[in-house]
Amino acid sequence: MTIAEPFRRLMGIAMISGAAAGLVLFLIQMFLVVPLIRTAEMYERAETPAVGHHADGTWKPAEGPERIAYTGLGTVLTGIGFGAVLLGVASLVGFDLDVRRGILLGAAGFLCFGLAPAIGVVPRPPGVPGPDLRAAQSWWALTVVVSAIGLWLLARPGQSKRARGAGLMALAVPHLIGAPAAPLASAVPHALAWRFAATAIATQAIFWLILGALGGWATSRSARRGAGRPGGADDRA
Repeated sequence: MTIAEPFRRLMGIAMISGAAAGLVLFLIQMFLVVPLIRTAEMYERAETPAVGHHADGTWKPAEGPERIAYTGLGTVLTGIGFGAVLLGVASLVGFDLDVRRGILLGAAGFLCFGLAPAIGVVPRPPGVPGPDLRAAQSWWALTVVVSAIGLWLLARPGQSKRARGAGLMALAVPHLIGAPAAPLASAVPHALAWRFAATAIATQAIFWLILGALGGWATSRSARRGAGRPGGADDRA
């Protein structure tokens, strides 16, 4: 077996599992998140009726099928990207995946990419102002990286108490620094904004658990098939 073959297999699994999880996320968002976005956009238009749809000079997809198509495509591509990250990390650290371990890895991905950043930079619908974009992006990246390190120090078997303490500290560091502040004024009612945030976080959790389960199942199935081929593990034993 060449070095490129395991990589191609890994990328194939990442594409399939990521696309499937992304499609599920898209369908859930269409029923749960998109109606909240449309409601928030009504408040936003009522607050600033003189602002045109393209007043900011940026291109936006037209309402209807075009917007749905671009949203679906973007969600699926995002799923593939996160699938490559998740399975790539598992491969690098030698984490043998099955469905159960895939779900655990997906939960870790949700904590690092979804929950931890959302504690400081809450998902927001249109009409709710956010913090400075560059500051928010920098804090998000810091939170993802440091949370991943902290979780690894906590979850890795055989770690010392000092290492686990460092892991807890790593998880806390971004929140001790503090996320960039956002303006308090909003065109959207507070209850709607928080409902959107809770729904968005919940859908992310579903996405990561499905991604982990599918990736774990496909990886373990691929490993069993590879072991039964000539030159596989069975023949080498």
